[in-house]
Amino acid sequence: MTTIATSLRSDATTMAHPPHAANGLAIVRLTIGAMLVWVFFENLGKGLYTPAGYAGLINYYIKASHSPAAWKAVMGLAANHAAMAAPMQAMTEISLGILLVIGLLTRPAAFVAFLYLGSLWISEWGTSWIWELLVPVLGSLGLAIGRAGRRWGADAWLSERWPSSPWW
Repeated sequence: MTTIATSLRSDATTMAHPPHAANGLAIVRLTIGAMLVWVFFENLGKGLYTPAGYAGLINYYIKASHSPAAWKAVMGLAANHAAMAAPMQAMTEISLGILLVIGLLTRPAAFVAFLYLGSLWISEWGTSWIWELLVPVLGSLGLAIGRAGRRWGADAWLSERWPSSPWW
């Protein structure tokens, strides 16, 4: 009969201290969530969620950015329907920000943030520093893959009750 010896110290250390990667992902989650909440209030103060403010910003991106022509057509559609698109963008920013800050439904929220921030990144090509949004875009993808809500978030409690759920 063969026995496998394990170190009590390594087992106790693993259980007593949370993995550093999970803490790092939680910090990234909180940072991107806070960024989205901040941007919501900044844009609200600038009037960018009004139809005129939103259309003006989008039309600026259409004229000044180096986005592909197909993407500029999508932006033109959003500018032409600014009365609907502006509040949708506002709700997207504030809801994603809050969900990421509290760590609730982190995986789907982070994936939507990845898509949303990626669309903003494409919209701003040539108008700002390329890394300005690329880092949060890829950080959001990492949050979706890494289950970042399971540390310091509401998803940690939910994962105790339903550990196999893909939502957290």
